[in-house]
Amino acid sequence: MNNVPKVKVGIVAVSRDCFPESLSVNRRKALVEAYKKRYEEDDIYECPICIVESEIHMLEALEDIKKAGCNALCVYLGNFGPEISETLLAKHFEGPKMFAAAAEESQEDLIQGRGDAYCGMLNASYNLRLRNIKAYIPEYPVGDADDVADMINEFIPVARAVIGLSDLKIISFGPRPMNFLACNAPIKQLYNLGVEIEENSELDLFESFNKHEGDERISQVVSDMERELGEGNKKPEILNRLAQYELTLLDWIEAHKGCKKYVAIAGKCWPAFQTQFGFVPCYVNSRLTGRGIPVSCEVDIYGALSEFIGACISEDAVTLLDINNSVPKDMYNEAIEGKYDYKHTDVFMGFHCGNTNSSKLSKCEMKNQMIMARSLPEEVTNGTLEGDIAPGNITFYRLQSTSDNILRAYVAEGEVLPVATRSFGSIGVFAIKEMGRFYRYVLIEKNYPHHGAVAFGHYGKSLYDLFKLLGVEYNEIDYNRTESQRYDSENPFA
Repeated sequence: MNNVPKVKVGIVAVSRDCFPESLSVNRRKALVEAYKKRYEEDDIYECPICIVESEIHMLEALEDIKKAGCNALCVYLGNFGPEISETLLAKHFEGPKMFAAAAEESQEDLIQGRGDAYCGMLNASYNLRLRNIKAYIPEYPVGDADDVADMINEFIPVARAVIGLSDLKIISFGPRPMNFLACNAPIKQLYNLGVEIEENSELDLFESFNKHEGDERISQVVSDMERELGEGNKKPEILNRLAQYELTLLDWIEAHKGCKKYVAIAGKCWPAFQTQFGFVPCYVNSRLTGRGIPVSCEVDIYGALSEFIGACISEDAVTLLDINNSVPKDMYNEAIEGKYDYKHTDVFMGFHCGNTNSSKLSKCEMKNQMIMARSLPEEVTNGTLEGDIAPGNITFYRLQSTSDNILRAYVAEGEVLPVATRSFGSIGVFAIKEMGRFYRYVLIEKNYPHHGAVAFGHYGKSLYDLFKLLGVEYNEIDYNRTESQRYDSENPFA
């Protein structure tokens, strides 16, 4: 994934001057040793200069972790800790930060060896709020070296997404197609998140595409497409133009990312795209997404934002799908009931024309876009990547601004079932517990659009923590509730 940041966490231990400094020193060393045994050694940096007891120490530590290239911070309370200095460190550090505290080691050492960091975390959290600092605090932020090592490892994907968003530009082409107002939302919240947006005409893109005709790199890209498609290369005649389009997008990114490091694209794919370009862009979109450059369909700007978040969290390809159609009862009865622990209302089909990366499909074929081909010549609708989505765990999620500029999100974990869809496009049979109620009382009730981002794995905890850290109010982050948990607007008599 060449479009997501690498995280390096600076671990800075703090100490209150009326406690033995050695408590924080030894506990920091034990934490670093535990992390390096369990996870990637390059993920962390141990700040050795000092134990932060004062504002002078804080400035020294801040300078040290900056010089070490740290873009995330873990403030580690080896004992009670100095609430002012430690929170000033968090205030002046520009990247994502977390706080964690050391547990006591043994009942045999509760006099000189008692650190009281459990208490210190309360003061730290109070001071963080006083200074309006958003910090990641684990579910239970007190533990021994192994526990805190696990906490830092859980923080890293959240930090990766925060860093990525702060340096992200979303490039869009064209207004949303007619009758797709559902994908429209105010862009003010993008700026609030630190995201830059560049909106272009699809005519600008078409001009750039035409300038790439005869590009000497096209043959190399075509060869790579042929390798990827293998026996699924059913439309070889269109690969040259698709390669030309891929190079157009990649060159546009390099020329337009400006001061930002990372890019996502909200692209136009119809109604005039296919008649003018002579193909549909789905396959190219899937290839870029596989490299960590998400490309959303139908100029869905918040869809592209959500996909980029998933790429940062998972460090893997993601996709954007329509929450599309119900599973027929005869398919449920034959292929799901009694074999998997899901009700009929728990299952649905997620679909898009052909934008899912080949690595996430059971098998794939290059085809034409069937819906468009119903009203257009087939030869201008080629370019989709069709296939059933591979079975496995997934997380459906979305971060969205409402029409009145409120930031809102949902997260639901589930799976793609190994059930043949007997349909077309990039499509799968999805199963999420209590999906029927979630669909009614979250997706419909709260006016979410039909597009949902999909990460391939269970990442609900990281996404939920991220959304809180980004400032989404906790009552605006929804999830699929269990049968015993009612939604606020759910009819109690239903």
